[in-house]
Amino acid sequence: QVQLVESGGGLVLPGGSLRLSCTASGSIFSIYRMGWYRQAPGKQRELVAAITREGGRIYADSVSGRSTISRDNAKNIVYLHMSSLKPEDTAVYYCKGEELGRNYWGQGTQVTVSS
Repeated sequence: QVQLVESGGGLVLPGGSLRLSCTASGSIFSIYRMGWYRQAPGKQRELVAAITREGGRIYADSVSGRSTISRDNAKNIVYLHMSSLKPEDTAVYYCKGEELGRNYWGQGTQVTVSS
């Protein structure tokens, strides 16, 4: 079993930045990819960014160039740093851990971009 806990959300002004953290615990040796997803009201959950065990990264077009996903293997934390935030970035952000045949999700953290 793997447990994921997100933190770092909150209210941010347009143009601002924030860093989300996802702390993993449990049997994390089987996790080959960690990702950040988001879900806005009335919309489907979508991928924001992901990072593999080897360090490969992918980003959604909507955040590419203003987001960075990184990981601290010693602390079992995956970070998502986002800048130049827009109101359309408002959503609940979820951390996801993928292992062969199973996915794990955190409880989510709310990010609201508003003046």
